Amino acid sequence: MEYAQAQQLLTPVHADTEDFFYADWNMNLYRGCSHGCIYCDSRSLCYRLDRFDTIRPKANALPLLEDELRSRRKPGVITMGAMSDPYNPLEEQLCLTRGALELIRRHGFGAAFTTKSALCARDAGLLADIARRAPVCARLTITCGDDALCRQIEPNVSPFSERFAALRQLADAGVYAGVWLNPVLPFITDTEENILSVVRQAAAAGARFVVCFFGMTLRSGNREYYFDALEREFPGVRAGYLKVFGNAYECGSPHAQRLYEAFTAECARLGLAWRFRDVNAGMLRLQPRQMSLFDA
Repeated sequence: MEYAQAQQLLTPVHADTEDFFYADWNMNLYRGCSHGCIYCDSRSLCYRLDRFDTIRPKANALPLLEDELRSRRKPGVITMGAMSDPYNPLEEQLCLTRGALELIRRHGFGAAFTTKSALCARDAGLLADIARRAPVCARLTITCGDDALCRQIEPNVSPFSERFAALRQLADAGVYAGVWLNPVLPFITDTEENILSVVRQAAAAGARFVVCFFGMTLRSGNREYYFDALEREFPGVRAGYLKVFGNAYECGSPHAQRLYEAFTAECARLGLAWRFRDVNAGMLRLQPRQMSLFDA
């Protein structure tokens, strides 16, 4: 197994809570990812991630995190999963993410993560314990409601059915959890049937929210990888992308407005939050004394 060394783990997050999930710091305990998702933005050359498909744990992650948590003047929310899934296959053996969550609990911080792995259910009890005194948000990326299609677009990850089951376990433990329906692939997953299927299965699994981006992004590095996958898995679809989007960075579904209207209506009917500000408010809804810990 190849390891990486980290000089710093926690990086400040400055995203607007109207535009993305709330966090104070971002953290990646691993480099690279073996999920093989055909659309992954992290393959973009701008990130300069060599041998992206090789997972390299950060050998000094936990002692470094301990030092960084001790040095913070006040607690906040630490998020994981921006560039590497915190519940990748090596996590089952190495438990870096679990170890990090234990440190987060010990120092009174909040935790959030995005994952495509059902392994996150392993830590349901620990996450629920953290949530007793700090914000927690578990986000499972689920892009369609069909396991067969999942194998084509996300070949090396937990099937969607297993992710919904993990979502149920998290919800049953009292963890604030939901679905990140992103990306929506034009001409592949951008159907009303698919979007509503994900929303309904999420609600049935106990989700508190579903947030959706009705399109995808493509740039040098991930565009070439994605187009090669389209030729292999969805012959003829690449031509549609070139005709409609050319070399555009943002590739929104041609049906985005209609899908958005159906999506928001179904979320409202099922009592699910779908706006970032509402999702973030739900995560941060603590007692006034506790909330003061996370005030700017």
